[in-house]
Amino acid sequence: MDSLDLCIIGFGIGRFNQGKPRSSIKLTDSKDFSSDNWVQVMARSDDTESEADLDSDWGPETGGKHETSKSNGRNPAKQPQSKKHKKKATAYASKDGASYAWEEEYKRSWDVLREDDSGSLESAVNQLIANQRRRIIRDTSSIQRGIIRHFCLIIDLSLAMTDRDLRPNRLELTLTYAKEFVTEFFDQNPISQLCILITKDAFAEKLSDLSGNPVDHHRALNNKARLTPSGEPSLQNALEMARASFSHLPLHGSREALVIFGSLTTCDPDDINKTIANLEADRMRVSIVGLAAEVRICKEICRRTQGKYGVILNEHHFKDLLFESITPPPTAKTTNQQSGADLIQMGFPNKLSNIQTSETFCACHSKLKSTGFICPRCNSKNCEIPTDCVVCGLTIVSSPHLARSYRHLFPVGNWVEQATNRSNPFTCFGCDKRFQLPPSANSINNNNENNLSISSAYSCGRFIEKCKPPW
Repeated sequence: MDSLDLCIIGFGIGRFNQGKPRSSIKLTDSKDFSSDNWVQVMARSDDTESEADLDSDWGPETGGKHETSKSNGRNPAKQPQSKKHKKKATAYASKDGASYAWEEEYKRSWDVLREDDSGSLESAVNQLIANQRRRIIRDTSSIQRGIIRHFCLIIDLSLAMTDRDLRPNRLELTLTYAKEFVTEFFDQNPISQLCILITKDAFAEKLSDLSGNPVDHHRALNNKARLTPSGEPSLQNALEMARASFSHLPLHGSREALVIFGSLTTCDPDDINKTIANLEADRMRVSIVGLAAEVRICKEICRRTQGKYGVILNEHHFKDLLFESITPPPTAKTTNQQSGADLIQMGFPNKLSNIQTSETFCACHSKLKSTGFICPRCNSKNCEIPTDCVVCGLTIVSSPHLARSYRHLFPVGNWVEQATNRSNPFTCFGCDKRFQLPPSANSINNNNENNLSISSAYSCGRFIEKCKPPW
């Protein structure tokens, strides 16, 4: 073996052994590089020498040589009694299950409560109230909206949902927000119905049927066996399944779909433009929340179906974009010359309790139950309301459900912040508490553009008195 080969092999051994356990070998003569010695160098011993120990031994003062013995790679006689090394920060995951260095969550130091110049936390609390008020501010204009909604929630279950750019990952956070969305959706839209679809492996699957009971949808979202991410999503198959689920529904209810899309690609069996044309013909509105980046086909779908498309910035922005679909959207313009609205027949059922009647079969599930709701038209028993009677098709609701849905047509006005230049005393109308010195009117007008709270004093909008908001 010549000197060039010896130099190359020696460099390879040094690089290979750096940061790893080494077997004892003496690099003095070229005859030592036999096949047995080479296998001995490549083999990993039981030595558990750390990177810090190796870095401290390997230095220019030692001439690039390591003095090790054959007894487990270290000499107890030459080893110091106590050798402490500083813990080095590496990019590898630790043994205790900690995350990688690039997956660590950023510390939002600006969210921590801080004292002002006077040592008070009131300014920090007012800022938190202002941020909450910013989310409460909504459109209060009285416009025509569809209060009977048929909604389809489509969740992407591709491999892209396993990314950890959202904590703990995209899928877990999506399922958490989806459960909150279902609860809030039926709280503000009690006479609406919802179904959940998933898409993975280029297929679409129905996770829960169209129903007005949030318990059924929560049970479906808790079924982890059906929520395993794999493959690629298919927007076309998911939208076609959602369109087929709404095909038998009457035209007086709105048809909407919300897609939580985490992938940058879609695997479709046919031209998706045909599906978009069918969605336009059926007057179905599609909104998409992107978790990765803006995709052109998603933007085109939302534009042609009069939906909304947004890409999240962080976890809080994800929830804000998702919950924007809870409020009923304005009714889309039609090409018909008639401007009037259709009248819908609704019935208020009679509720049966356990004491009043014995167990009888329900018309919806054919199960023996002692409770239920009797349809006022055909006297059939249904398990839950609001729903459509399975016998006569009458929409069965209760008066509180109808009142909560009706408030979307005539919403309550937002609170209006008040300035200091008022003649009447600056005290609260409800508790008679005097407010602290508020800012001037100019600062309030400047901050009202961003919907921020400054003075903590508000006017109700319908009355002259100043009121303090309930939050």
